[in-house]
Amino acid sequence: MLDIDILPNIDLPQSMRAIELAEPGEQISLSDVRLPVPECSEHELLVKVEYVGLNPIDAHFAKSGFSKWQYPHILGLDAVGTVVQAKKGLFPNIGDRVMWHANIGEQGVLSDYAKVPNFAVSVVPENVTASEAATLPCAGMTALIALEKLQIVQGDTILIEAGAGAVGQFAIQFAKQRGADVFTTASKHNHKLVKKLGADAIFDYHDKKLCEKIRRELGPQGFDAVLDSIGGDSTIRNIELMRFCGRIACLRPLPNFEQELMFRKAPNIGIVSLAGAWLANSLCAQQKMSFMSNQLLEGLSKGTLSVPNVTLIEFTAQDVSRALHTQIKGTFTGKQVVKISEPTR
Repeated sequence: MLDIDILPNIDLPQSMRAIELAEPGEQISLSDVRLPVPECSEHELLVKVEYVGLNPIDAHFAKSGFSKWQYPHILGLDAVGTVVQAKKGLFPNIGDRVMWHANIGEQGVLSDYAKVPNFAVSVVPENVTASEAATLPCAGMTALIALEKLQIVQGDTILIEAGAGAVGQFAIQFAKQRGADVFTTASKHNHKLVKKLGADAIFDYHDKKLCEKIRRELGPQGFDAVLDSIGGDSTIRNIELMRFCGRIACLRPLPNFEQELMFRKAPNIGIVSLAGAWLANSLCAQQKMSFMSNQLLEGLSKGTLSVPNVTLIEFTAQDVSRALHTQIKGTFTGKQVVKISEPTR
């Protein structure tokens, strides 16, 4: 029996609300259910979940399924909540508000309570709201990893696709902090937003003369780096826009490349995957995710990082399903965050 401390005057229930996916499918059929509260192992925390940030990957796997999932499956990867149970001496402490990006191979966090290894969480500063913190993990860490793979330094030119998306918004800010010249694509109605975030040159991705206009603005040298969040033909187009031996970080599966393009451009291609830290069972990578979370929270706390506008989603199967369909369509700007419970402070 573990030596467990529990918050004074708080009785933990035996069951909790959760939202389950019975099986993957185009309709994203979710159900409101009651399940037992998770039991923690020696190095795990039990967290009362307050907010869950939704991501495109949640919607993608809700439709297509994931090889490591057992069904029914609880969706959700990005969570913020308060520690309510932990082994004595474990850090963070009971009562601390924490943020984390969950293990994609296990049950998700769209539930009243969730368990998480203590080394995988970051403590949320007092001046950061829980709903804002919930926008950070997946999108913020993806942007940081992508720029690390791209080795962005002062004076580099970088193309950041989908600059108004959550990853794009964070990446623009981080690239500017590193001294890069930032080019980005966005719908016309989002040009003002990405300009405010620091983008130097903005292009409408619907423009049929997109490549021509980028080359006119960029000049003949090509981009030093590209953050490619679209995939498919866009990846091929972006490599064409790069200089010889340029660097590209891809968030989507790679298309089939023509050998001539590979010989002519010799691109350095990096793949970005937060899930790999868990699937490879790399403790070092998991701890690094916590360090990146601390960096994101520090930036938000100090006012050097802006987060996407938050749209709150009700904690019901119907509302979450509707929100996931919106994720797939990509017809919104900002971040959808599910409100699970009232913050404890």
